[in-house]
Amino acid sequence: MSDTTAGTTTGAARQSGMRFLRDNLREYGILIALIAIMAFFQFATGGILLKPVNLTNLILQNSYIVIMAVGMLLVIVAGHIDLSVGSVCGFIGALAAVMIVQWNVNFVLASILCLAFGAAIGAAQGYWIAYHRIPSFIVTLAGMLVFKGLALWLLAGQSVGPFPPTFQLIASGFVPDLFGVGKPNVLSLVVGVGLAVLMVALAVRNRRRQQANGTLEEPFGLFVAKYAIIFVALVYMSWLMASFRGLPNVFIVMALLIALYSFVTNRMTIGRRIYAIGGNEKAAKLSGIRTERLVFLAFVNMGMLAGLAGLIFAARLNTATPKAGLGFELDVIAAVFIGGASMAGGVGTVIGAVIGAFIMGVMNNGMSILGVGIDYQQVIKGLVLLAAVIFDVYNKNRG
Repeated sequence: MSDTTAGTTTGAARQSGMRFLRDNLREYGILIALIAIMAFFQFATGGILLKPVNLTNLILQNSYIVIMAVGMLLVIVAGHIDLSVGSVCGFIGALAAVMIVQWNVNFVLASILCLAFGAAIGAAQGYWIAYHRIPSFIVTLAGMLVFKGLALWLLAGQSVGPFPPTFQLIASGFVPDLFGVGKPNVLSLVVGVGLAVLMVALAVRNRRRQQANGTLEEPFGLFVAKYAIIFVALVYMSWLMASFRGLPNVFIVMALLIALYSFVTNRMTIGRRIYAIGGNEKAAKLSGIRTERLVFLAFVNMGMLAGLAGLIFAARLNTATPKAGLGFELDVIAAVFIGGASMAGGVGTVIGAVIGAFIMGVMNNGMSILGVGIDYQQVIKGLVLLAAVIFDVYNKNRG
């Protein structure tokens, strides 16, 4: 009798797990997709993909896309879109070059002013979108053209550089090993393991809170499997990078931004209200949410993060060029949609957007290593984006 009861309980738990996995296929699917894509390219490239030097380059090459994807997530969750982020990124990089290289402004002051200018650009666009109800597609399309032209005017059609070595450290510097070991970089390894432990600890704490509130849905087995994979992946990546030059400075910047915006979207009232706007703006407004102000702030935040991405991109190239930021908006928007955000708004996570950005980055990197032409790369990336959108529509219809 006890064996039968145990078997029944196990079968019920298995059915519950499968049902939860099916209902949350969007969240788990992108993580599985990233693992599968990395495994494929690791095999296809003969192990080159996960070599320490290539892994470091992968992070450096995608840092600005990840940073803008975090901001774009909030815009898309609120039911809007920003097509100007690539041009704003390029314009802010050009502004930084003119201030630092030509006007000899201190790079710290110049960076602060550039971030403020990026926020001001977001505010200018957000004002017309939020308070005058002009479609975000039109406003930001105009912004894309305007700031592309302004960057060309500001640089007079020429590249401006190089930057001071201290400014370049934003994108090309690494966390120094305070323990003096060298290889592996012990401090980088400790930081990486610490971040992995912190992420798991916060997840366990959140699960206990859900259990206490009676809102727990995720089966224990799936929870353990998911965070075991994430923990092992983070520790392994930290070890690989520590054996090369350590963690890049920009990795720390990304980690802090991901942690901050995950906290804002999951734990703060303003985050939940942005999701409510995307889910049903009229209902959100009737419930007392100041929808115009939150949409405005989402675009201000997007402008500031596009400015930060512009600084990092310019520092990485060590020069500002008129074509900087060209097509970035497509990669950023694709990353957010591939990461599970809904076209209708109200759905999406910060972690999903980051995973989506790395899916795009791994594909770009892997195909480049394999010698796939840029023409085929664009076709494949477009098909992946189309598949993600079709998957979103299918899930919505099925639900």
